Amino acid sequence: MLMKNKNKKLYMNTKEILLFTALMIVVSCKTDKKTELANLKKEHDKITEKIVKLEEEIADENKAKGIVEDKSKTVSVTEIKPGNFSHFIEVQGKLDGDENVSATAMMGGIIKAIHVKAGDVVKKDQILVEVDHDAMSDQLKSLESNLQFITELYNKQKALWDQKIGSEVQYLSAKSNKESLENQIKSLREQIELSYIKAPINGAVEDMPLKIGQMMTPGLTSIRVVNFNKVKVIADVAEGYSSKIKLGDKVKIFFPDLSKEVSANISFASRFISPVNRTFTVEANIIDNVPNLKANMIAMLRIVDYSNDKALSISINYVQNDKQGTFVYVSDAHKKVFKAPVEMGLTYNGITEITKGLKPGDLVISSGYLDLEEGMLVNF
Repeated sequence: MLMKNKNKKLYMNTKEILLFTALMIVVSCKTDKKTELANLKKEHDKITEKIVKLEEEIADENKAKGIVEDKSKTVSVTEIKPGNFSHFIEVQGKLDGDENVSATAMMGGIIKAIHVKAGDVVKKDQILVEVDHDAMSDQLKSLESNLQFITELYNKQKALWDQKIGSEVQYLSAKSNKESLENQIKSLREQIELSYIKAPINGAVEDMPLKIGQMMTPGLTSIRVVNFNKVKVIADVAEGYSSKIKLGDKVKIFFPDLSKEVSANISFASRFISPVNRTFTVEANIIDNVPNLKANMIAMLRIVDYSNDKALSISINYVQNDKQGTFVYVSDAHKKVFKAPVEMGLTYNGITEITKGLKPGDLVISSGYLDLEEGMLVNF
């Protein structure tokens, strides 16, 4: 028991010694780091003092030799040159055939036959759909049969009358019966003709919403036929541009689905302002052969509403503002910076026309201008 207590006491003493040793090491490390930091600061101060002294000595030597230290800033400049500047009005339109016509029934009834489907190419007056006219056809056959008999009677009566045989009343009665029947047949044929829906133009069937057995109501349901040999883009433009857009204006047409752009001219500009949305319609015929065009395809129109072939234009990023107004930094022949007050015209796609304040040959600072001050020297 005495031995056990002795060992326990020895263990506790050893543990205390180890803890004390570790504590001393930590304290020693902290003291060493502080000492090291203090020494480094002293060295830093000495080095800084030497650097300042050397800079002063070099500056004195350069001054004695007449050497001027270059404190200019490196920038980029853009020389102002006259060129084309165009401003565009951007509107969304849709593609359409130059001939886009709806064909509808002129007579009501049940659809008896459909001879075409969407996508079929058709010729003008080709029968597309038939409305049931069986009853009228049967009536026509009966009238044509009667006409044959009445015509024979008329011919005989006429032959007798030419020989002065018989009475004039008999002749005139036979003639009247014949002509009356002919008029009935003509009228019935015209009604039967109205039961056919025919292609109004040469083109392709773009929409066929009809089905056999469907009741056809005149003027309500139609078949769309489009001639895509000639295509155009139609767009509605805000009323505010009505005085700026005219026939012949240049336009760029971009088809997002095809990633294709073509040039065209305004072929139609409506003089009517819609009271609903205060817009007017413009059209542009597409002359270039563009594959895969489809009716109602989205087209973005960029219509030129202003153009100047001798404009002085720069990036809008070069233009800055201060309390005195709008300006750009310009470098003179001595590479000295000064502010050039400017007036801007229209801006499009990040480019603005400068209407006042710059002249051809001016060197506008195009990069590094944010940290400049008037009077500074620059390199480029």
